[in-house]
Amino acid sequence: MPNSHDLKGLIKFLSRDEWRDCFEDVLDDHFGPVLDASNMDFDDLAEMLGDHWAMTLWGCAFEDFLTQDFEVEGGNIVDEYLKRRGWKEGAQAKAYMKALRTSVMSLYEVSDIVPGKSLMARDLIRGGDPVLVSEGTATKTLQQWGRVAARIVPVAGKNIIGGGLLPFTPEASDALFDGLRAIFGKGPSKKLPVPTNEELQQASPIFTLAWLFDSLGRTMRMEQTTFENGDGDAIVFHDVRFPLTSGVTQKEITAQLKTVPALRQENARFWNWLGDIPKGRLKAGKSGNLAWDTTMEDGTRVLGNVELKGRTLHLSTNSAARAEKGTALMQGALNDLVGRPLTEIRTVEQMMAERPVRDKDTAGPELPPEIATKVVHEFLDKQYRETLDQPVGMLGNISPREAIKTAKGREKAAEWLKYLENRSSSQPDPNDPMATYDFRWIWAELGIENLRR
Repeated sequence: MPNSHDLKGLIKFLSRDEWRDCFEDVLDDHFGPVLDASNMDFDDLAEMLGDHWAMTLWGCAFEDFLTQDFEVEGGNIVDEYLKRRGWKEGAQAKAYMKALRTSVMSLYEVSDIVPGKSLMARDLIRGGDPVLVSEGTATKTLQQWGRVAARIVPVAGKNIIGGGLLPFTPEASDALFDGLRAIFGKGPSKKLPVPTNEELQQASPIFTLAWLFDSLGRTMRMEQTTFENGDGDAIVFHDVRFPLTSGVTQKEITAQLKTVPALRQENARFWNWLGDIPKGRLKAGKSGNLAWDTTMEDGTRVLGNVELKGRTLHLSTNSAARAEKGTALMQGALNDLVGRPLTEIRTVEQMMAERPVRDKDTAGPELPPEIATKVVHEFLDKQYRETLDQPVGMLGNISPREAIKTAKGREKAAEWLKYLENRSSSQPDPNDPMATYDFRWIWAELGIENLRR
């Protein structure tokens, strides 16, 4: 006997000719615009996003298919299946199928997550109070104030989530609302009215497409992204090693390096090689890729580091151009005090792969977890208390205390706090001090606890 959420019999029934063609049309509604624009087929999605997400996407289309009526015998596959094969299913399985038959995909904000047990879900499209949802698997990965597209259906006195659950980023959420406003918006403002369940059922493919375009876009950007420094040079780490000439001492090297204006000595054997102070904040390389640069407290760029290690002087920098320039700088300052340099080159990927694993036998002492947590939380308390009086981009570049003076500002402040909580709770380790930080004092400080729902 199938379990209460088992749709295998219904899926097998899908192989009948009259339903197969109808389902192909639904699949095209959900994936056609993306696949056509990218010149891909569905199997390519599995390769790019992974089998799990490919099956979840298929599930979203299938659940949408279950709600539709077609001009074939039986009209709806759930009705026809239960009529012909319902005797094979248990009472709860039939109840689940009937619930999916009338279900609606919507976007929910999740909170009060109890891993392995339940969550609260607030409908961001149709409004209303949050509802308690019984959910085992998803609650182990969802984060406070995260957003998901899903079908919440009542079965045996409980609200449960269907199989097609998609986590939405803020960008995907914006794309979804843009799509819904284009369909349902009225007047010049295109304000989104509350759609009826029937209208929202018809818009089901918009959810899949918004998620797909966002996810594929992020995947492709990551594949195409290259790291650059502030000069626009590709990041390739260079360790240029100058052997000290026989008889030359570290003291002699230090004396010569003190004459180089571009070097700032940090200790007896370490110098920062400094560049200029850039105009404005470096956000990206010249071609728009991710910028990777270090600056001093006054904003001066650090082009590299110079360090004496035994009988070798090391110049470390992050591009071929800087390595060449730094090598010329060292040779000009030291002349015959050093020999011919040798250079070791490593890419970003190699550096990440080579990150050392902490050896419990040789590593230095760690702070006890409770002390580390206390230190981090005290730092965050101070940081966020200062932020309450500083401009925040998400609030229109006004401070949170200024924002709460208006009803619209209080709503924005609540969204801002939910964003902070969601980012904080997204740490891989649930015991990380960032993940355990309690933001409730900020809600109370701003007097908007009633919006934390």
